[in-house]
Amino acid sequence: MLKQRDVARKAGVLFGVGLYTYVEICALGPSKMLAAGGWEWGCVRLEMSGKVTVITGATPHGQGQETSFAQIAADKLGVPLEDIVVMRGDTAVAHYGRDTYGSRATVVGGTAIVMSIEKIIAKAKILAAHLLGVSAKRTEFRDGRFFAKGKPKKALTWGQLAAEAYVAKNLPPKFEPGLEASSFFEPPNCTYPFGTHIVAVEVDRDTGEVRFVKYITVDDCGPQINPLLVEGQVQGGIAHSIGQALFERTVYDENGQLLSGEFMDYAMPRARDIPEYVMDSTVTPSPSNPMGIKGVGEAGTIGATPAIANAVIDALSPLGVRHLDLPLAPERVWRAIRDHGARS
Repeated sequence: MLKQRDVARKAGVLFGVGLYTYVEICALGPSKMLAAGGWEWGCVRLEMSGKVTVITGATPHGQGQETSFAQIAADKLGVPLEDIVVMRGDTAVAHYGRDTYGSRATVVGGTAIVMSIEKIIAKAKILAAHLLGVSAKRTEFRDGRFFAKGKPKKALTWGQLAAEAYVAKNLPPKFEPGLEASSFFEPPNCTYPFGTHIVAVEVDRDTGEVRFVKYITVDDCGPQINPLLVEGQVQGGIAHSIGQALFERTVYDENGQLLSGEFMDYAMPRARDIPEYVMDSTVTPSPSNPMGIKGVGEAGTIGATPAIANAVIDALSPLGVRHLDLPLAPERVWRAIRDHGARS
């Protein structure tokens, strides 16, 4: 990019490169650092049919946790994704829950789900051992099937175990019927995702309009349960930052009347303003939860806003521009070009 910038500047083009590296604090907890509790609650239930119900106190509002929580359950339990129902956002079924903010829902809420699944597997091993006629220590669980060590062909499925657990006619001594567990997860620490955003832009001398030449981002949110959801979160964050950096602002008249209170008057980025992204990631697991995940809800917007601003200021730096307040709207950039160009 820097070589491209040098060539462009020799041709008189206002070309800039901006970079921003961030470290973010996410998955807020433990409870001692917050005004209210930093824990999260989850419940998992194997139904009599062998299907799975996952209940979470987290309340996703577009992050896709209905999918990622189902994936967690499918992976840990070894059941098809279509056999899992995720219930959330209803106090009639999810009696406990804190808040969804700070990229914490999957890290904290998802870990509560994992803890519940581990309890169910441990309980199911006792039932499976009884039905197989072996000790629990000699019972293995793999890919949704329970079997005695060395005898995988004589395996019991979740459907078979669920039927026995609820009919309750052939249970081990002191075995409580049913296969259900709930958990509260109290995080020992926050998580710390990080990343770098690099942006190249051209600025039109005559209009002040900013055009993206290239956008590169590398983020680290730990292991990714669903890479497509992660990519969508980062892309959405960058689009939000493009609005913040280049377009969006509230405008009042001299009487304090808001002039930009409707979408007809409030400038936001449109499809033509969004560049193609070159996206990559690294994986550094967090020690604060068993999945090692960190959260990614705000990553895009944290890295993008300063990176875009840095790129525009770098493009204007040959004229002597060192600072402009956001948003870097065409008129503001054009005035800076005019004023500094006249002085130079």
